[in-house]
Amino acid sequence: MFSRPAALLLVWLVTSCTQETQNQIGRSIQNWTGTDGTLEIYAGDKLVRRFIQIDKLSTAFGTDDGQPRPYRFGYGVLDGNLDGQKSEGEKRVYFEFSDYASNYVFFESPQ
Repeated sequence: MFSRPAALLLVWLVTSCTQETQNQIGRSIQNWTGTDGTLEIYAGDKLVRRFIQIDKLSTAFGTDDGQPRPYRFGYGVLDGNLDGQKSEGEKRVYFEFSDYASNYVFFESPQ
């Protein structure tokens, strides 16, 4: 895919960046490729809702002031039977959750 000099240049560019710049590059790549993430929502210690096959979570920004809003949103498959797989009848939906909620976990799916 890359010639050897191009690959070496790419490695040099990435390693010479600050950690924050490397993180921003990584997030940009994930935004482009997606992460196939899972979002789990808990009520106490009980799992009550799961969204799977999430490409990314986004922070909402105000239309007029451009300020971040206190919620995140995304699109994913609502896993109604909580088995971690897309089953017949389970569809892709839009969802939101508050930044003030502490009862959720987002992770990249291991499968």
